Amino acid sequence: MMAAPAWAQDRQTIVHGADEEPATLDPAEVEPGEGGEAIIFQVYERLLSVGPDSPELLPALATTVPTIENGLISEDGLTFRFPLREGVTFHDGSPFTADDVKFSWDRVISLSLPGSGAEILSDRVVETRVIDDYTFEVEIAEPDASFLYSAVLPTTASIVSQEAVEANGGDADGEPNEFMAGNMVGTGPYTFVSWNRTENLTLEVNEGYWGTPANDNVRLEMGVDPDVRVLGLRAGEFDTIETDPSYIADFEGMDGVEIYSEGLLLEPLHIGFNMNVPEGALPEGDTIPEDFFADVRIRQAFNYAFNYDAFINGALAGFGEVNPHYVPIGVFGYDPEAPRYDTQDLAKAEELFRETGYWDSGFTATVIVESGSLFEIQALILKDSIEGLNPDLRINVLGVAEAVFDEALAQSPLNYAMWAKNGDPAADPIDYLQTYSHPDGEWGEVHGFRSGYGDPDAIADLIDAAAVELDRTARAGMISELQTLLYEDPMWLIGAQEGVVTAYRDRIEGMVIQPLWPRPSINFAILDKTN
Repeated sequence: MMAAPAWAQDRQTIVHGADEEPATLDPAEVEPGEGGEAIIFQVYERLLSVGPDSPELLPALATTVPTIENGLISEDGLTFRFPLREGVTFHDGSPFTADDVKFSWDRVISLSLPGSGAEILSDRVVETRVIDDYTFEVEIAEPDASFLYSAVLPTTASIVSQEAVEANGGDADGEPNEFMAGNMVGTGPYTFVSWNRTENLTLEVNEGYWGTPANDNVRLEMGVDPDVRVLGLRAGEFDTIETDPSYIADFEGMDGVEIYSEGLLLEPLHIGFNMNVPEGALPEGDTIPEDFFADVRIRQAFNYAFNYDAFINGALAGFGEVNPHYVPIGVFGYDPEAPRYDTQDLAKAEELFRETGYWDSGFTATVIVESGSLFEIQALILKDSIEGLNPDLRINVLGVAEAVFDEALAQSPLNYAMWAKNGDPAADPIDYLQTYSHPDGEWGEVHGFRSGYGDPDAIADLIDAAAVELDRTARAGMISELQTLLYEDPMWLIGAQEGVVTAYRDRIEGMVIQPLWPRPSINFAILDKTN
């Protein structure tokens, strides 16, 4: 076997096999979820952060997390004040002050670059203010309990050096800054060194970092094919790689390779129940009425019948957990004591189908999915679960091309009673609850939740209250109550939260994945390459 290249043998440099090259390194331009976020995260900082083991907010460039109790959030919930850390310098040597925070946030809003995350600030912020050199204040348009998670935490809100931007061309409204797109001047534990496009990007330890310093430099090999990443890790060329559960079997028992499998994606794998199907629009062969899922007993029966164990231990190879309501494990407010559907209960499913009359009359219903996807496997497990219960209960799995599926899902109202996909990730529970549970939310309107919930106003009022409640204890209680209500009156069948896994060489210590960090959810600064 050929020896690993010299850069791979460097004991002071962590080599990571990435799957995607950044489109930009500018926080004001980066698209949420795009590869550049993971690199921005290492070099730039935000006012707040989250640690590796909890969704709790922590101080970063701000010295205190604002709350009503500490007086940093106004009583009306519209003003957030951030005391800032003193003695911090940017990588270009310029001092960090409140002017840089105001400049960074105002820059995102004024540029409003296409595809960027500008709306996380522009849709909320009324005014940013410098109180003094080390106090920043922001006024928002309406009370928003998700503000700290949904607007302050994302990489879009990273703090850039005003001096560096203005020294390198400044900004023109609506125009990307070429220097910022290809360089980084932050305050974080890593400094930017070089970016050889399509090849690699290198970061060095910031020796003057205000906080706990990073242990090793980082070299990211860009756009590496999955099979090449696997071979490279096996050969010792990579210390860490971006991977997924389908490749884990390739590493089992391999000398020198460890598997981290404790994390979860914040993208619940779901099957949607639609009770708002237009008359006569169901696929040919479906025998259910258009409002089939308006009966809560039907929705509960589907949740009881699903074989969760087969999905997690089969399709997900054991990497995942059951969470059958739309407050994912890993976000603030998730209550592990709330009731959940996590075990197939065929007796209960049969009881409910008998109550509705369908046990004797039978039915045929179609679920539309993207062919060859994990979502199709979830739908096929539902089919086996329901039909194994009673052969007169039929589920047709309609697999279509991605473009056809996307077109079908874009229609409102939707012409199918069921479809399977995953949720979009978010940092705050209210983003999930408003999108996937509120009777008047995005999917509530499409699926006709108001005609299905036993008490739609009670659920709407509780979600609306949690959206503005700034007392964290009271808010957690509201979100816990919602998890119980959504268990009793489910609008989705959530098969699982898919596991986050990564393979790495055993010379790396401190590996942890935090799904609230940008994908691949690794903070290189806390890792240590030991040999």
